[in-house]
Amino acid sequence: MGGRALVLGGGGPVGIAWESGLLAGLAKAGVDLGLADFTMGTSAGSFVGARLALGAETAGLAEPILADAARAETAPRPTSGGGRPPADLSKLMALMGEVQAGQRDPEAVRREIGQFALGAETMDEMAFIATFGRSFASLPQDAWPERGYACTAVDAETGEFKLWTKDSGVGVTRAVASSCSVPGIYPPVTLNGRRYIDGGMRSGTNADMAKGHERVVVVSVRLGGTGEGAARAQAVVDGEVEALKSGGSKVLVVSPDVAAQAAMGVNLMDFRKRADAARAGLAQGEAQVAALREFWS
Repeated sequence: MGGRALVLGGGGPVGIAWESGLLAGLAKAGVDLGLADFTMGTSAGSFVGARLALGAETAGLAEPILADAARAETAPRPTSGGGRPPADLSKLMALMGEVQAGQRDPEAVRREIGQFALGAETMDEMAFIATFGRSFASLPQDAWPERGYACTAVDAETGEFKLWTKDSGVGVTRAVASSCSVPGIYPPVTLNGRRYIDGGMRSGTNADMAKGHERVVVVSVRLGGTGEGAARAQAVVDGEVEALKSGGSKVLVVSPDVAAQAAMGVNLMDFRKRADAARAGLAQGEAQVAALREFWS
């Protein structure tokens, strides 16, 4: 078995903030999940994971978010760009529900999601990639973390799931951008001549991709809540956890506690919630450190 793995799930900019706070709070209290042998991220988690793999101090992950709180009103909004109203994501939500419910072939549904993404009016691809500039601006175009790191995406044309790793021959900036490319909100991202969208179109966590590791902490942003959609999301994560356990891994899932859910709200694309989400994550990390210490040590 290959040591310890950290899996960071998707959840928009609010999820980035909460995950950053959670990991920072744990680190401040003495448990540094950033020292995992392998870190894998989907969407929001790909961004947080890349920062860790590139050497960011875990205890300081939330600091840029809290420092930027006053600038939240000028940050990119979950619209299709250019002053247009927010995108209609009802079709996307319906298709994602079909994937989670197992009603149709998942890859076929992801192809439909990809077509939706390719046809949507969004900001320009280069403008989207530039939004990651502050975190990755100093990196060469083909840079990849030396520490074990991977992130997820989906081929917009074929629906094929893609796990970007050091051996993929792509740069981490575009790989992370592709993993964060929410269909209908952000543009598909070009890598090796193909267009890719958010890896969350397969699963919010894709935790089964961490198979082969002795201990796996899965940070899942989208758990909690009620209703059919929440139950389907829970079932997906449960299935991935069982797959890991069947392979011999010990698994611990961490999701937002009640206070964090309240701070994050229901719209995980609302940049105004980032500071509150980061603070809630910090508090949750410090409160849950004992359980994580016992599992991670």
